[in-house]
Amino acid sequence: MQRRTARSVTCSRVASSPSVMPGLRFVQNHFYSQRMDMVLIGGLWLDATVWEDVTGHLAERGHRAVPVTLPGQGDGNGAATLADQVAAVVAAVDAAAGRPMVVGHSAAAGLAWLAADARPEKVATVTMIGGFPAADGTAYADFFPIRDGAMPFPGWEPFEGPDSADLDEAAKESLGSRAVPVPERVATGVVRLGDERRYDVPVVLICPEFSPADARQWIDEGDVPELARARQVSLVDIDSGHWPMITAPAELARLLAEAADEA
Repeated sequence: MQRRTARSVTCSRVASSPSVMPGLRFVQNHFYSQRMDMVLIGGLWLDATVWEDVTGHLAERGHRAVPVTLPGQGDGNGAATLADQVAAVVAAVDAAAGRPMVVGHSAAAGLAWLAADARPEKVATVTMIGGFPAADGTAYADFFPIRDGAMPFPGWEPFEGPDSADLDEAAKESLGSRAVPVPERVATGVVRLGDERRYDVPVVLICPEFSPADARQWIDEGDVPELARARQVSLVDIDSGHWPMITAPAELARLLAEAADEA
């Protein structure tokens, strides 16, 4: 099935001097709204380096990327817990300038949502890439077997099809070799949500291997209860597989910047 390309929403541009529209920045012949810190959270098995190809594109658009090193995913802490990862994300939110956007990829959409629950007044927007938040009282991400106290990357068979269609063999080998087993107490940790003000935080859902129509159906049918209760959910298409930060970093950065401009 042919997929739609990402929606086109142009950033504000002014033809004359930078002083024409107060509150805008002039970056490489373009005007953008005020800079926003973007807290970037990789999904399962990923460390903070997965965002390397996105951060430069965000900087070109005037935003500051803040990739988070999650406890247990890149720091060698095999005893890390879900609470430890939530604390790391919340610390990044607290340290951000102004009100940041929190970006969660795949399962880490749940971490981004937990940050919104912990700091609803601080988080400007939650952007979820190819993932959905777990509901209160459910396991964070116990999707694959646990071995020796961790959930290792299961190989590419579970991701055959649209998830990995845009990854060549070299990219698969590189990503697989960098995969960090997720500590058991992260994967099986129980999600605890408690502040209903999280539903007031705007959500942008970037849809890679599935379409916005798919996402809307899942939300409407009750498969994603947290987003069903969110008051503002924008669905955005991107023509990529499950890892657009690797296969479509410039386009992903553009969409993140547009979401920031609209926040």
